[in-house]
Amino acid sequence: MSVSTTEPRPSRVPIFRFMSRIPGGLMLIPLALGVLFNTFAPAALEIGGFTSALFHDGALTLIALLIVATGAQITGSHAGKGAAGTTLVVLFAKTLIPITLCVVLGFTVGIDGVLGVSILALIAIFGNSNGALWLAFSGQYGDERDRGAYLASAFDDGPFLALIFLGATGLGDIPVIALVAAVVPFIFGMFIGALDREWTKVLTAVPAITIPFMSFAVGTGIDLHTVLTGGAAGAVLGVGVVALTGGLTYLGYRFILRRGPQSGIGFAAGTTAGNAVAVPAVVAAADPKFEPFIASAAAQAATAVLVTALLAPTVAAWVMRRAGGLKDVQVDLSKVTTAS
Repeated sequence: MSVSTTEPRPSRVPIFRFMSRIPGGLMLIPLALGVLFNTFAPAALEIGGFTSALFHDGALTLIALLIVATGAQITGSHAGKGAAGTTLVVLFAKTLIPITLCVVLGFTVGIDGVLGVSILALIAIFGNSNGALWLAFSGQYGDERDRGAYLASAFDDGPFLALIFLGATGLGDIPVIALVAAVVPFIFGMFIGALDREWTKVLTAVPAITIPFMSFAVGTGIDLHTVLTGGAAGAVLGVGVVALTGGLTYLGYRFILRRGPQSGIGFAAGTTAGNAVAVPAVVAAADPKFEPFIASAAAQAATAVLVTALLAPTVAAWVMRRAGGLKDVQVDLSKVTTAS
C-alpha cells in the first residue's frame, strides 16, 4: 500500500474537524441526520443498491469492522508497565460491577426496566467506557499505569459483555452460536494485531471512519419522537454513569491502588462510548424479544455519550484539584473520539 506524501489542500468546509470538536460529535451528528431521514424521507434510503447497503442496512457490518479494530488494539502498544492491577480495578469498578447491578435489577423488575429505561439501555450505557477520553485524560495527568488501563476499555467495547451477561444469567435467550458469532471478529482482530503491529496502526483509524456511517445507519431505525422522549432520560443516565461508575473507580484508585491525590483520575472512567448506540441492535439480533427497546435504548445511549464526555473529565479534574493532585486542568476534548 503506497502512502501519498502530498500535503492535503485546506478544507473548503472543515466538516470533520467541526464534528470532532464536539464531544461525541462523530456519533451524535450522523445519528441525528439518520433520525431525520427516517422521520421525514424514509424512502430516500430504501432505493436499494449501494445506497441502501451503506446508509440503511450497513450498521451490523460496520459494527463488525469496529470490533475487529478493537481486538487489534488489545494486542497493540497501549499497555504500560505495571498496569495489570490498575486495569483490573478499572474493569471491575467501571464495567463488571455496574453490569451485575443492571442484571440484578432486571431480575427484579423485568427487561422492561423502570421509568421508560429498559434493562437493555442500562447495560448498553453502563457497560462500556470511552477509551479515547480515558487516554486523553490519563495521558496528560496520569502515568503509564493509567494509560495501560486503557485495556479495560478495549475489553468492554462492543456488545460482548452485554451478550455474555444476558445469556449467562438467563435474562436473555442468547444462543451459544450468537455469542460465538459476536466474538469471532474480536478474536480475529486480536490475532492480526498480535502478529503484525502494522495492522494495529492501520486499524487505529477505523473508529473515526466507521462510527459516523454506523451511527447514521442506526439512526435510520429510530423515530424522532423516540429521540425527543429519550433525551431527558439519557441525560439522567449519563449523570448516573459518572456518579456510579466513575465514583466506584475513584474508590478503587483511592483505597485499593492507594493513589492519594491522583485518585480523582478514576472519575475519568465514568463515560459511555459511542459504540453503546449499536449494542441494542446487536443484542436484539441475538434475542428478538429485545427488539421493542432498540430505538429508545439507542437514543438514550446517544445522549449519555455526550453528557459523560463533558462531565467525567470535569469531575475528575475538580476532584484532583481539591486533593492537590494538580494545579490546573485543560483536557482537549477535540482530540477525543466517541470510540474506545
